Amino acid sequence: MPPTGDTSIPGFIAVETGDDGGLPLAIAWTLPDGRVKHTLIQPDDDWLDDELISLGEYSLEELNSMGVSPLDVIRELENDHFSATLYTAGVGDDEAALSRLFDTYGLDPFVELAPAESLYDDLAPGDWSRARGELFGELGLEPLRPEHEVAVMLNLHQRLAPDVAPPEATPFDGRLLDGDDGDD
Repeated sequence: MPPTGDTSIPGFIAVETGDDGGLPLAIAWTLPDGRVKHTLIQPDDDWLDDELISLGEYSLEELNSMGVSPLDVIRELENDHFSATLYTAGVGDDEAALSRLFDTYGLDPFVELAPAESLYDDLAPGDWSRARGELFGELGLEPLRPEHEVAVMLNLHQRLAPDVAPPEATPFDGRLLDGDDGDD
């Protein structure tokens, strides 16, 4: 459990990947005020050279027209969470997907990932995962969609750390991924 009196909202992150190869398709993370930023990711041309790459539920046209470039995702994440620890439900998968984003440009990741359940020392092993699964059903959200994953982790945090003020969770649609979104 976070220390008593700590009203800060941790940074939560989730990355959706294709079935094979860990191709990052969509990403979402929380902002310090509790809003959620999410967008589709345009695949880099080098990612598409591998015949085994899966685009999941998306078409290449959809990712290219509605997504943003991997470099824009990196820049925006840097603006929001430089040198921060972000919490995730799937550390290994999200680390692999983020590594692919950064490796595309020869950059070292500037964020660390940690399991979200590590925020709650008082929970017995498995309780966080069980509560997370129940909350997906309660909220009618889909696991593996990054904006839903982040919303569930944020809601679960508010339940497990009641001193945290509920945010105005306005979804971010990716159109403002230019560093000029007024969250500074």
